[in-house]
Amino acid sequence: MYKFIASVKKESLLLLRDPGGLVILFLMPVILVITITLIQDATFKSVSSNSINILLVDNDQGKLSAEIQKNFDAIEFLTPVSEIDNIKITEEKASSLVASGAYQLAVVIPEGLSQELSKQIDKNIIKILEEFEGKEDSLKIEAIAEKAISKTVKIYFDPVTQETFRSSVIFAVDKLVANIETKSIYEAFEKELGESESLKSFNRAHFVQYKQINPSLSGESVLPNSVQHNIPAWTLFAIFFMILPLSLNLVHEKGQGTFVRLQTMPINYLFIIGGKAILFLFVSVLQFTIILLLGIFLFPKLGLPTLNLGTNLGLLYLVAISSGMGAIGLGILLGTVFNTHEQAAPFGAVLIVMLAAIGGVWVPVFVMPDTMQVLAKVSPMNWGLEAFYDCFLRKGNLGDILPEIGLLIGFFISTIVIAILYYEKKKAI
Repeated sequence: MYKFIASVKKESLLLLRDPGGLVILFLMPVILVITITLIQDATFKSVSSNSINILLVDNDQGKLSAEIQKNFDAIEFLTPVSEIDNIKITEEKASSLVASGAYQLAVVIPEGLSQELSKQIDKNIIKILEEFEGKEDSLKIEAIAEKAISKTVKIYFDPVTQETFRSSVIFAVDKLVANIETKSIYEAFEKELGESESLKSFNRAHFVQYKQINPSLSGESVLPNSVQHNIPAWTLFAIFFMILPLSLNLVHEKGQGTFVRLQTMPINYLFIIGGKAILFLFVSVLQFTIILLLGIFLFPKLGLPTLNLGTNLGLLYLVAISSGMGAIGLGILLGTVFNTHEQAAPFGAVLIVMLAAIGGVWVPVFVMPDTMQVLAKVSPMNWGLEAFYDCFLRKGNLGDILPEIGLLIGFFISTIVIAILYYEKKKAI
């Protein structure tokens, strides 16, 4: 026991005397989480709450285009701009402004849209009414004999805009035009049938309504925000970033000769790496605690939502400890296998990025191709991330996170066993 305590003490002193290592382990994760959360929150708000100026080119100048401009005010995140310096915007000017990045998008209403839509609606309504009445009005049919010409509403997007933003805008514009078209059909029926009591009492309100529900494993409805999403993902990234200083620590001891001196003592390799494992496990818990405190006390002062811990604080720490064990096991394995900084540093850094990428830290797993979704299941970061999400967002219990916890602990044991076997085999040569 004394040897183990001495090993932990040695590792603690080494870490405290390494300012660079302390910055990597504590300051960098804090900066990373704050920066990413601010960016993600601003991106989320840009589509959901902040108003974005868009260019609106009205080549129609008709009833339908007037309705479109009027109803654009109902779209909360879009503010139409039709003039710049009291000069009407043309399609060419709008295209140039969007291409240069001055505006994110422009909507161009084609010429004759109102006329052609009215023509198509009138033609369809007259045909319907004639079928019901069983007679044909040759004068009306002749008046609408000309086929309506299909029109296209053009939407210019800045090339840098993301696909989610494009989809949101297209959906909003499509819904707006569909509502106006439906309203025009009702008005056309009224025109043909006259002002009857049945039409006056006809309910035009939307029959189908939509309600957003966010179910959880606990049964309660939860509304996640950018903080709830980013704290788990980037805390996990910070925890696994321990792989780099931990592996380099082992490599550094080999280079200095410290490791050779330790080998001359009657001490098992398990005690050597055990001291490192305990110290860095404490570091991972401390990292997690600091980031939680930031989410509760600092984030609201930065204009971000407050982190809601719920009632699963113990489970959150269990996930953090298990994730820390997974990162420690991998770091010790790399430090055991590699002998130089030039080998360990780039490989460790690239490995962390790859595990984060395929594990869903940067891009949600469900939007990845099928092959990548399968590959994500072998990333320890994905196990930790899913367990964190079960606690933070899905309000799960211990039974819900046990599979991920088991995988992380199993990964830790496996990497430690492989590291010891590799060390013993190398020592025997």
